[in-house]
Formats: sequence, C-alpha cells, structure tokens
Amino acid sequence: MAVPKKKISKSRRDMRRSHLALVSTNVVTCSNCGESKLPHHMCDNCGMYNNRQILKDKRQFA
Repeated sequence: MAVPKKKISKSRRDMRRSHLALVSTNVVTCSNCGESKLPHHMCDNCGMYNNRQILKDKRQFA
C-alpha cells in the first residue's frame, strides 16, 4: 500500500483545496413579475425572457 513519505502541511493541503469552495448562485429579479430567477433564463413564474413573452401559460412547460 502506498504511504506518503512526508507529512503534507496544513498550508499545502489547504492551498490544494482552495478551488473547492462553494460559490453562491447569482439571482436576479424578474422585471415583469418581481420573482427571483437565474440570469439569462426564462422566468418560471410568468414565462418572460428578455422582455418578451415566451410561454402563454405555465402548463406549457410543466
């Protein structure tokens, strides 16, 4: 079984894991209904995208 020859210091271990931190998702409000949504995505509540009505009603994509 492979065993490390030297102990990895806490600093080196943490530097290796520096890119593993969780980032929060960016949330914006819909200009039409005010519901929170992801940027560059259609609003799940009203069906608007880029000030255009994409869906007539919510049953269309449910």
